[in-house]
Amino acid sequence: MSTVRPLDRARCSLKAHPLALDAAIAAGVLACMVAGSFVVPRGAHGVTWGVRTPDPLSLLLMLLAAATLVFRRRAPMTVLAVTGALSVTESVTGDPRAPVAMSAVVALYTVAAATDRTTTWRVGLLTMTVLTAAAMLGGPLPWYAQENLGVLAWTGIGATAGDAVRSRRAVVQAIRERAERAERTREEEARRRVAEERLRIARDLHDVVAHHIALVNVQAGVAAHVMDKRPDQAKEALAHVREASRSALDELRATVGLLRQSGDPEAPTEPAPGLSRLEELAATFRNAGLPVRVVRADQGTDLPAAIDLAAYRIVQEALTNVQKHAGGEAQAEVSVVRVGTDVEVTVLDDGAGAAGVPGAGGGHGLLGMRERVAAVGGTLTTGPRYGGGFRVHAILPLKTRTTAPGESV
Repeated sequence: MSTVRPLDRARCSLKAHPLALDAAIAAGVLACMVAGSFVVPRGAHGVTWGVRTPDPLSLLLMLLAAATLVFRRRAPMTVLAVTGALSVTESVTGDPRAPVAMSAVVALYTVAAATDRTTTWRVGLLTMTVLTAAAMLGGPLPWYAQENLGVLAWTGIGATAGDAVRSRRAVVQAIRERAERAERTREEEARRRVAEERLRIARDLHDVVAHHIALVNVQAGVAAHVMDKRPDQAKEALAHVREASRSALDELRATVGLLRQSGDPEAPTEPAPGLSRLEELAATFRNAGLPVRVVRADQGTDLPAAIDLAAYRIVQEALTNVQKHAGGEAQAEVSVVRVGTDVEVTVLDDGAGAAGVPGAGGGHGLLGMRERVAAVGGTLTTGPRYGGGFRVHAILPLKTRTTAPGESV
């Protein structure tokens, strides 16, 4: 850790002061060019050192080229043009040449790293052609000399290295953007799931509370009405109140228990209600004084859990609306029919007048039914019937789009 931290601090410091970094690079390039100027291109026993002092013009060109490199990040094209011109000048005047072309290689690398690949190809080919042609045609050495070919090779290396660095930066940036996008997507997905779960729990609580409280309210009214004159009927009504309240507590406990963690030993294990309990549901309304007729033509149909629960809750909410809004003389009919690959659930009542319109008081019953049906990919139609009453008709597909294992609606 003690060796990594100083390197990280130095890297951050250099990134914070790019001009100082470029000045240091320019000084290093100048030192290399000055050292290379003492090399004799050809000698009796190969390349030798310290046998020649570069002329003042070559030293001046090297100094100017190095000074230009300080501004390579701010104006890469301009710096390449200046260093290229200085390299051409040195190629046709030096004898033998000092390696001023090294500054042009660094400038070409900067252009390739800062621009796109098309620009790199165009500028790189132009720089290679101009510098190599100047060395071959205007220099003191034969055109086929290895020093001339070295200019071609080093400019190509500079362009290739800059393009590789630019590509690596692009890949790293793309990876970083994908990671950030994935993180945002995970957060948005988590928020969406939380919102959906809250909506589902609120919908279940509404269905349970609205159904049982409506029954309790009706039975309590009956008990209060006949308490003095018919105590036996009042006792029966209070018994229904007790049963409805107990059922409400059980369903509320099961619904709230869904908030427990999966490993909680007190989490509910009994299945969610479905159409198998339709007669039991209808009986609770009959006990509350609402005649309910149940007709089923779906025998043998194995409903997915999400569809089964949605159908049960739709019937429960529709009958609750009938109980609350349709009037004391209303009757209801529930039909469950399989039609092809769909199950159609219909709840009819013959309540009279505007009082039979569910949701007139601003409740969430119809909205909750629509959300349930939409969640499983079905359609819901509601509205007054001709001649009085109200109709709720839901078409639920047997193959829902939310078929992930363990997923509920």
